[in-house]
Amino acid sequence: MFDKKVINSVRYPIYFILLIWGIHLFQFLTPFDFSYLGTYPRTSFGLRGVVFSPLLHSDFSHLINNSIPFFALSSLIFFFFPRVAWKSILMIYVLTGLAVWGFGRSVFHIGASGVVYGLVAFVCWTGIFRRNIKSIVLSLIVGFYYSGMFLGILPNQEGISWESHLLGGLVGIFVAYWFRYQIETDEKPERYSWEDEPQETSFFLKRDTFDKTKEERRREEDNDGNWFTTIS
Repeated sequence: MFDKKVINSVRYPIYFILLIWGIHLFQFLTPFDFSYLGTYPRTSFGLRGVVFSPLLHSDFSHLINNSIPFFALSSLIFFFFPRVAWKSILMIYVLTGLAVWGFGRSVFHIGASGVVYGLVAFVCWTGIFRRNIKSIVLSLIVGFYYSGMFLGILPNQEGISWESHLLGGLVGIFVAYWFRYQIETDEKPERYSWEDEPQETSFFLKRDTFDKTKEERRREEDNDGNWFTTIS
């Protein structure tokens, strides 16, 4: 069962990695250059970059630097948060692209780094919003391991789309907040057996003691006494 869950968790991240490596190798081995399909902010033709930009990379170093964390983080999300994995990753992918298109510099933005920053932020902030042991531990591990990445959000870095990093991180926080109540089965608080058992409760006085007047209570007592006398 565990092995099957692991396989299902890494399957789709592997497909994505194979896709971006295949695209880059095709460009490397042929005269084609697909950089024009990247995100170019605030232009109609630049909107196609919302879909294609994360699939394109400038060189092998850029590709490797994005492939490893994307695979690790997306696999982790599929394994620990299967209920929201597809929805959260797709939202991060699309919303990051739209945010860069709306607020980025007027240059072509390519690469999956914005999505990677979104995944990091999603895992870290899910622990803050859900406040259960599993989410908090994952948040601390990922936050510690990828803490150096946060330097990438600093502005005016030549040749780096810091806007993608910053906006991807903000999108990841938003998505973590959006799905904060869609918790997994193993995140639900444990119910103890005695919580499901009916509890018999006895009271010193009748529950309606203070709802009746003295005269009404006296009549009930008289009726009870007459009823007892009659059947005896």
